Formats: sequence, structure tokens, C-alpha cells
Amino acid sequence: MFEWFKILFTPTDEPEMTQALIVLFLAISVGFFVGRIKIGSVSLGVSAVMFVGLFLGHLGYSMDAELIQFVREFGLILFVYGIGIQVGPSFFSSFKKEGLIFNALGVGTVFLGGIITYLIHLLVNVKIENAVGLMSGSVTNTPGLGAAKSTLIEIQKQLNLPSDHFSDPAIAYAITYPVGVFGIILIVILAKSLLKIDLSKEAVLLNEKNKDSENKIVRQKCRVTKPEIVGKTIKQVLKEFHIDNVIISRQKHSGTKAVYSPSIDSVINAKDVLMVVAKQKDIDNFVNIVGKVSTDLFIESEDDITTKILSVTKDTATHKTLAQLDLYNQFDVRVTRVIRSGLELLAQPTLELFYGDTLMVVGEKHSIQEAEKIIGNSKKILLEPDFLSLFGGLIFGVIIGSIPIMIPSLPVPLKLGLAAGPLLAALFISRYGGVGVIHSYINNGAIHFMKDFGICLFFAAVGIKAGHGFYDNFIKNDGLMWIYYGCYITFIPLTILVLISRFVFKLNFYQMVGIMSGSYTDPAALAFSTKYLDSDIPNQSYATVYPLVTISRILVAQLLILLFAS
Repeated sequence: MFEWFKILFTPTDEPEMTQALIVLFLAISVGFFVGRIKIGSVSLGVSAVMFVGLFLGHLGYSMDAELIQFVREFGLILFVYGIGIQVGPSFFSSFKKEGLIFNALGVGTVFLGGIITYLIHLLVNVKIENAVGLMSGSVTNTPGLGAAKSTLIEIQKQLNLPSDHFSDPAIAYAITYPVGVFGIILIVILAKSLLKIDLSKEAVLLNEKNKDSENKIVRQKCRVTKPEIVGKTIKQVLKEFHIDNVIISRQKHSGTKAVYSPSIDSVINAKDVLMVVAKQKDIDNFVNIVGKVSTDLFIESEDDITTKILSVTKDTATHKTLAQLDLYNQFDVRVTRVIRSGLELLAQPTLELFYGDTLMVVGEKHSIQEAEKIIGNSKKILLEPDFLSLFGGLIFGVIIGSIPIMIPSLPVPLKLGLAAGPLLAALFISRYGGVGVIHSYINNGAIHFMKDFGICLFFAAVGIKAGHGFYDNFIKNDGLMWIYYGCYITFIPLTILVLISRFVFKLNFYQMVGIMSGSYTDPAALAFSTKYLDSDIPNQSYATVYPLVTISRILVAQLLILLFAS
């Protein structure tokens, strides 16, 4: 009577599609549950899906070879594309500050790990595919493993090699993955102790350091008291005193309660109160020129003019500059700032608007309503998934990843693959707001779902496939020695990174911890660090180095396979 149930859950070498799907769903659902279990303040998170997959594979559960390859590659593509869209804007803007140093440290760590991996292959005779698996696991880098597996498959096809010619790097990856997760955490704890880090002092030093480079847009009320300003227009003042990057959103004359949004030709009178929007250092400079900080409350009144947030959802505003839209002359509405992927940008006339941008505007209510017809501001559209942009972007990424790069002496052309290709496409699309009908906006909920769903698919597929004969392979290849070799790849680059970051570049400890987690693309270590340090500061440096480090790890894994696989 329950034969159908037995068929669904009895391990077999040739499972039906229904059983394969159940195995996949089991790995993901149970893996998520296991990933939430904490040991102290550390949990495996989504990586637990891979270990549950290993266990199921060890029990004999399997999936069709083509299906498991599709699930693995599709999951990896979704994951890296989501990462690229999420961190793209902050990635490019970071190079204006300390991003070059951060990325140089991160990429240097990657190449040092690659050199150690090659030495392990050379000196102790570990097959290069296994060595790359050790490297990917020891630094918890999933895209690098995906790139290595894709390159091995490409070599097999090009050279007509049997499917079992190369070892599966996923086995070495699974064995050393815990070393990578807990190794970074151990180094963070040891570095804090041995370097005698005072977290409160580090926080103060970082705040002082960021005062001059703070990018946050703020607003400030100021009263005009300087006689050389009185009687001049805003345009004259800005030009005469060389004031840039400042927007005056409101003006109120002394002795009145009327508030209006001034044009650049508005005249400034004595004791006028102005609302200024800019970065803090620019505001301080402006206040020193025109007068002093004001405590006037009437200028914040919403009776005459109001402040509203509008979202760009219409083609009439997308990829247009604020000067081209000319909202002030058309509707008497002033844009003060633009929020894009969590970044606040000052509303300069040359700023190009992207689909999904959020505008903060000031003006009369009926004027804002008229401007809204141009901007769009449809919350419903932003909540709806735009599959044309999503899958169009994925197609763009797959094309980039499939471009063959001919390099002499390599057995097959070098390709960025299904990991680096979509990541580069996402970074490019997020940087320029889109390509044609493909735009970069994906709401945060959808991005998190896409990333988590993609990495779950990848981990489940990798785990289930590697689980077959995992124990035998562990014994055959002396898994304890692989763990020992993995420790070299984990600890040596990290230790050198800590020493150079602290003693050469004098980096703040909070920033250094973010670079450590980002260099090993380890979200579990990042989550631990933010809780251990009780700060979100490491997130910023993590996001800064993650994209370039990921691309570097993909290329290093591919090059090691292409140069030394035989």
C-alpha cells in the first residue's frame, strides 16, 4: 500500500525525478535548520546545506548527473549575480577612498593562497584538482570551486577524456571547509588578544578618521549674519565664494513664517534662515561663510512646502540627468538627494537617474504631485519582479563567462565561466543602471532570496554528489593530512594580512576584520565578527573587497587547473 512512499525515500543509483527533487529539498530544508544551531556565537549558516547533502549522499541518495550539474551551475549563477547587484554601487565608490588598499590586501591574500596551493601540489604530490579543492574549502570560496569544476569538465570535453579522469575537487573542498570557517574566527580572536586591541579606542580613532571623508548627506539650518552675503543672489554667493556640492532646499525671511524653496536667483536678506543639504564638511564651510547655525523651527514647517520621497519608475525619468528633467523650473520642485542601493548622493544637476532610485524632493504638495507624473513613484511596480531584467542580466553574464580567451600553452581557452561572468555583468549593470531594457534595480527582499536560494542549490548539489564515497575518499586520501595542508592555506595568508594591515598600513581593527572575512568570502566569519565586536563596521570593508576577491579566486582556481591538470 505504501510502496510509492518507499520508492520515494529508498536510496537508489538511478532515482526518479520525484526522488531526486525530494533529496534536493531535504538537503536544503534540513540544512537550513542545522545552520541555525549555534555553538557559542558561531553557526554554520547556509553552508550547513552542503554537510547535510554530504550525509545524504553518503547514505546512498543521488540525483541524475545532468540534473545535479544544472542545479549546481544555476544556483551558482543566481548567487554571484545577486552579490554583484547588491554590492556593485558601493564597490565602485569605495575606490575613491581606501578601496585600493583594501582590495590590494585582499587580492594579495588570494594569490599567496594560490602559491601555497601550488607548493602543496608540487611538494606532497596532491593532484592539482584536489589541491584546488583544498584551497577553495580552506578559504570558504564557493565560486572558485564552481569555476574549477567547470574548467575540468571543459578540459574533459576538449580532450575527450573519460568522466572519471579527474578527481572531484568538491571532496577536498568539503573536508577543509570547516578549517576555513573556524580558522578566520580563531585569527580574529587571537589578533584582538595579541595586538592588545582596545575596541573603544579603535572606534574613536575610526570616527575621527572618517570625519573628513564622511559621505553621508545631512541637512543643517543656518542664519545669514555676514554683511557681505546680504543682498546677493544664491547664484552669486555660490560663485563668488567657490561653494560646490551644496543645495539650499528652503529659505525663510526674518520675521515671517512663510517658507519656500528658493531658486538660484533668489536674493538673500539679512537674518534669513536657510536649510542646507550637503556633506558635513561642505555644510560647515557654507555656515562659516554666510553666518551661523540656526535653531529656527518655522523653516521645518510642512504648511507651505513639504518633503516627499519619490521612486523612479517611469522611462521619462530613467537615464535622464536632473538638469534634463529640470523639475524646479517645470514644477517648482527641488531634488535634494538621491538614494541608490543604500548610498546617499547629493542631487547634482549632472547626476543621472537610474530605475529604482529614490529621490527626496521639496516643494508644494500640488507641485510634487505634478512632478510625480514624470518620476513614476509606483511602489507596486517596484515590488513586482522584473524577470526581463533579471534573466536578461543572467544571459548577459553567461555570454561574458563563455567568451574564450586564447592563451598560448594552455590546453583549452581560458573562460571567466559561470561564476565570474554573471558577477562581472551584475557589477557593470549596477554601475551604469542597466543595459538597454535591462535595469539594475531588484528590491532587497528579492536579492536576499536569490542569493540564499542560489547558494542553497549549489551547496545541496555539491554535497549530494561529493557524499558518494566520501568516507572512502577521506580514508584513501588521508583526509586528516588534507586538513593539515588546508591549515597552511588558511592561516599563513591571514596572518600575513593581519601583520601588513596593522603595521604597514595602520588600518583600524574593525576594517581589518572585514577585509579578512571578505578575502575569504566568508559570511559566517563576518556574522561572527559583527557580533563579537558589536559593530557593523566590518560589513563596509567586506563589501569593498568581496567582488574583486571573488573574481581573483575564480581566475586563480581556473589557472591552476589549466596549467597543471593532467
